[in-house]
Order: sequence, then structure tokens, then C-alpha cells
Amino acid sequence: MWELFKAGGWLMWPILACSVLAAAIAAERLWRLRRAKVAPPNLVAQIVHLHRRQRIDADALEALRESSPLGCVLAAGLVNLRHSREVMKEAVEETGRHVVHELERHLNTLGTIAAISPLLGLLGTVVGMIKVFDVITTQGVGNAEVLAGGISEALITTAAGLSVAIPSLILYRYLRGRVDELAVTMEQEAIRLVEILHGERELEEAA
Repeated sequence: MWELFKAGGWLMWPILACSVLAAAIAAERLWRLRRAKVAPPNLVAQIVHLHRRQRIDADALEALRESSPLGCVLAAGLVNLRHSREVMKEAVEETGRHVVHELERHLNTLGTIAAISPLLGLLGTVVGMIKVFDVITTQGVGNAEVLAGGISEALITTAAGLSVAIPSLILYRYLRGRVDELAVTMEQEAIRLVEILHGERELEEAA
């Protein structure tokens, strides 16, 4: 494997760096974007029960903010509980935008890796072919070993770039879709809470 890596030339190093970074980002985002971590089930019901017992105070709000991204969004609505439904909804939407932005952290980097990895492989192809033609120019076509080395370098870097780009793109699309799904879930839960607390909806209907 090491011999194959060396045969790909110096461009194998940035391709390797891209693969390591992509793997780290994917693992971290897959862990962070778990549904139970982002939008815990029955959180709205728990908040409603606390509200009915008049146990929503500053400490409870702070604990809610720290508990999960959904908790942070719902806490923004609870802070404005004494205001109208429209004010609560605006507060929830504003906080929700910040929370979604946090959920998308590093995804642009993963998308960039998916885009540049095949370009790095293509650059390796070009470099390898330049070496081949340079050998042909100076030594003719008689030195088959040197010609094979240049062609091998070109093919190895191309394969390596694609091997990084394909899974990176799949993971990028998957994680982007998960963020969108979680954003919709948090929006629905926040609207539920606002409507329940304003008496426009029953908790049993929302469950």
C-alpha cells in the first residue's frame, strides 16, 4: 500500500489530507446530528407540564437551552411567553436560524472536499502525463520503465481522488438532508409549543 501511495507522487499527500479531514467531519457530524440529541422526543410535553406547575424559571430555561438544539429554540419562545403569538413565533424563528446554522457546521468543508478531490486527481493525471511526454521528448519511447511510471502516477492519483470524492459527496448529501429534516422537526415542535401555550391547541392532539 505504501509503495502504491509513493507511486502516486506528491499529490497523494493533499488527497490523503482531504480523506482524513472528510472522515473526521463525517464522524463528528453523524454523532452530533443524532435525532435524540438534536430533537429529544416528548420535550414539548415535558415543558407544558412544567409550565402548568409554574416551574419555568431562569434556571429551568438555562437548563433547557443547554439540553439540545430544540431546547434552545423552545427556550426562546418561553422567554417571550407573555407576549403575543406572533412575537413568540418570531423569537423562535430567529433562534432557529442560528441553531440550524450550527447544525450545518463543517458541511461546506465536506462539500468542498468532495469537489476538489477529483480535481486533485486530475491534476495528478496531468502531472503524470507531462512526465511521460518529457521522457518521450528527451529519451524517445525506448525507456518503457520510465513511461510506465508516469502513466502509473497519473492513474493512481485519479483513482485516489475519486475514492475520496465519491464517499465525501454521498456523506455531504446525506448530512445536508438530515439537517433539513431536523430543521423541519424543530419548526413543527416549536409551533406546537406556541399554539399549546396560547390555548390554540391541546397537548393530546400534538402528541
